[in-house]
This record gives sequence, C-alpha cells and structure tokens, in this order.
Amino acid sequence: MRQARGILFVLVAAAAMIAGAYAQENPYREDGWAKLPDGRKWGWTSAIDIDRDGNLWVFERCGANSCAGSNLAPVVKLSPSGGFLKSFGAGMFAFPHGIHIDRAGNVWVTDADGKDGKGHQVVKFSAEGKVLLTLGKAGVAGDGPDTFNRPSDVLTAPSGDIFVADGHGGDSNARIVKFSKDGKFIKTWGRKGTDRGEFDTPHALVMDSRGRLFVGDRGNSRIQIFDQEGNFLEEWRQFGRPSGLFIDRNDTLYVADHQSNAKLNLGFKRGIRINPERGRRRSGRCDGQRLLGRNLRDDGEEIRQEVIGDCQVRVTTGASSTEGSGFASTRISSTGGSSGSSVSVSVATTACARNPPDWCRHSLS
Repeated sequence: MRQARGILFVLVAAAAMIAGAYAQENPYREDGWAKLPDGRKWGWTSAIDIDRDGNLWVFERCGANSCAGSNLAPVVKLSPSGGFLKSFGAGMFAFPHGIHIDRAGNVWVTDADGKDGKGHQVVKFSAEGKVLLTLGKAGVAGDGPDTFNRPSDVLTAPSGDIFVADGHGGDSNARIVKFSKDGKFIKTWGRKGTDRGEFDTPHALVMDSRGRLFVGDRGNSRIQIFDQEGNFLEEWRQFGRPSGLFIDRNDTLYVADHQSNAKLNLGFKRGIRINPERGRRRSGRCDGQRLLGRNLRDDGEEIRQEVIGDCQVRVTTGASSTEGSGFASTRISSTGGSSGSSVSVSVATTACARNPPDWCRHSLS
C-alpha cells in the first residue's frame, strides 16, 4: 500500500472553549518540526511512543519504506520540543513497524518483514540503544514458539509478560504470542479467519487498567478484547479498521483508522475515533464517538478541528504545537508515503491534561 509521508500529531488542549461539540476547518500547519540531523529526511514513520520524560520515540523506515540496504538508524529519540536527541539500530532491520516504551524506559520494536537475513523479530533495547533481548530468528519466517512471520506490534503487561501481534496480512501469521518477561514462550492463540479469536492482520496492541488486552484486528474491521490468557471477552466493530490503538491513564480509548473508505469498509471514513461519553463502554457502544480528521489528505490541506466540552482537539500533518501552557499532546504517527495516497495514522500516546474535563474521565468498564 502506498502511504503518506510525515508524522501526524493530535494536540489536546485543556483551554477555555465554548461548551458543546462542533467541527470546523483548521488550516494550522507548522513545517520543520522534528528535523533530523545532517539533512536526513523522514521516511515512512511506522510508529511512535512517548517515554515518562515526555520524549518522543519514532520507529521510521530509513528515509524510505524499507531499511533494507540502508545504514541509517531507524530508532529515533526526540525531545518534547522536537529536538533530535539520538538514534540507533542501524543495519538491524528490514521493515520497521511497531514500537513500545515499557515502564522502565526500555524500547521494544518489531520488524515486520524479512530480507537479507534480517526481519521477523522483536527486539528490546535499553534507552541507550543496547540490545537486551531478541525474540524470533533473524530473517526466518515461521509459526513456531521461537519464530514470527511479520510481527506488527509488541506490548508488555505490568507483570512484565510480553505480547506480540504476529502477522501483517497476506500469507503471514495471524496470532497473538505470549512470553514471560525473560522471553520464554508461554502460549499462542488465534489463526487466520473471521470468527471470534481469529485474526486478519492483528495490527495493534494495547492494555487497559483492568489488564484486558485489546487487539486491533484491522483486516476484520474490529477490535477484539481478551484476558491475558487469551480468553475472548468481546469485540467492537464501531471503530473502523484499527491501525493503531491507545488507551490513556483514564481508560479513554483512541483508535486510528487509515484504511476505511466506501470500497474497503462501507460506512466508515479514515480518521481517529474516540468516545467522549461516560458510561457507554460496557457494551462497546459509541453514541458519543467523535471522528477526527475525516477529510485528511496527504498534502495536509484539509484539516479538521473538534471542540468537545473544554477540550480542543487538532489534527494536522507534519507538525506539533507549542501554544499555551495548558496543552498536553497526544501524538499519532503516520505511516509515510507518496503523492496521491491518504494520510495514515498508527499509534496514539498521552491523551488528556493532568486535570482533564469530564469527557476524558470516562471508564472503559
């Protein structure tokens, strides 16, 4: 799939706004944010996450849509203001995809393809770039307890257990693999299909405060929810085709959909979906759901703004904002690309300000 280049950011502001919810055109755009050194250009930015210090970690595809044959370092650390801090991982990856910063600040990434003896792996780095753990065999695709086939995402639970979303469509795997905190295989569940507990491109993982595992089953246009033993709990189909998931500390769910259209997923549009209504999550209904970025283009010219109660939510491409001390940012990465393609988004992070308004306080339970 051809994908749009750049990084997409959503800015959530706890600012005094008029009550109610509406959408309007927002021409905001800031070029030149988050520059790389020595004139290096951003490639397809497959995923991002934020550490406890507010630093932004980006896993990008070496200035292109692949790191095969490149000597660039795809794991990039930026300051909260967008300043380049460091990069590492040069020569290690074929197709950078998922990234996760654990509670200790370690950096986990997935390599979702194989070429030249690289790929099909999950790698854990220290924040300084030291390799601490690898799962899978470099360049070897498989479905055993020690191999992957195009792993899309990785997540660690509070216990330290590791969950890998193994598969990226086509003839790759379609399963969730669980390991102990030291990398020992525990179990796997799922296969290619449309039934409960089956997957078609398990693209994203996230966990709520109750320890439930949310899987963005993108090819089946749904989110599936499991306990940590792989027991199916429920599915939600109102969030489009989930490429990225994020749940904030208040259990607010954010879902990024960059694929839906009239042909692929009738009735849904590309955008970022959240549910500002309290008390509607037990059944997974989204009567109060907001869709952000309905009409995003790869040139960033069509940008929408939502005002929900006292929260202002802006969506734009290639930019961040430094407006006002009341802002806390939720950054969502786009997968990069070329002209004629739509903006895609994958991973959301920090959601509301320290004292969020009521719509940010609802519980997923």
